[in-house]
Amino acid sequence: MPEKHVVFDVVGTCVSFDAFYNTINQVIGERLLAKNITARTFGFTWMTAAELEFTFLSISERYRPYKDVITALFYRTLFMCGIETPRTFATDAERDQCVQGYSELELRPGTADCFAILRNAGFTVWCLTTGDAKRVRGYFERAGVDMPLQNFITCDTAGVAKPALKAYQPALDRFSKDDVKWFAAAHMWDVSAAVKVGFRGAYCTIYEKESCAEIFDTEMEVLADDLPQMAERIVAASL
Repeated sequence: MPEKHVVFDVVGTCVSFDAFYNTINQVIGERLLAKNITARTFGFTWMTAAELEFTFLSISERYRPYKDVITALFYRTLFMCGIETPRTFATDAERDQCVQGYSELELRPGTADCFAILRNAGFTVWCLTTGDAKRVRGYFERAGVDMPLQNFITCDTAGVAKPALKAYQPALDRFSKDDVKWFAAAHMWDVSAAVKVGFRGAYCTIYEKESCAEIFDTEMEVLADDLPQMAERIVAASL
C-alpha cells in the first residue's frame, strides 16, 4: 500500500521571522530608526540579500552555509540601506547578536496542529531546509513539537540550495514511485520548484500574503491561509 508523505520547508513556513526582527530592534533598532529604517525593513532586506548571495554561490558551485553568508552580508546591507559608514554604525559583536536572533526563531501558531492533523491521517512529516538540521530541529524542540532528527533533510548535505531542482531530489528519492508525496511551503518559489520535480504542491499565504502566482506558472493543488487549514486540505486532496 502506498505511503503518504508531506515535506515541509521550515524557515518562513513553520517558523516566523519575528524573533529575528525583534533581536535587531533590541540591538540596533534605535540607531536604525534615527535613519528612518525600521528593524523589520532592515531584517527583511538583510535576509533577502543573504538569500540572493547564498543562491548565487550555490548555482556557481561554491556552496556556503547560510549562516556564513548572512553574517558576511551585514555591513553591506547596512550600506545599501543608506548607512554610509556601516562599520562605525555597528560592531562585530552587535552583528553576531543579530545573527544569533536568527537561531532563536519560533514556530508559527498552528504548526503543532498542522502536524497532528497530517499524522492522524497517516502522513509522515519531513522537513527540507537550507539550514543545518540540528539548529533547525531546535525550533521544534523549544516549542515542544515532535520532529525526529532523521526526518530532517538539509541542503548542506547535498551542497546545493533550493530552489535548484537537484536540491529536492534527496527528499524525493526517499519515497517510492507510488507513494503520495506533497511539498508544503509558504514561499511560492519553493513549492513551485518542488512541483516541477514531482511533488504535489501545497502553498500557505501566511508569510508572503500575495502568491504572485502569475510569474511562477505552476498550479497549486492546495492553497490555504494558515497551516492547519493547509493540512486539512492536503488530507482531503489525498483521499
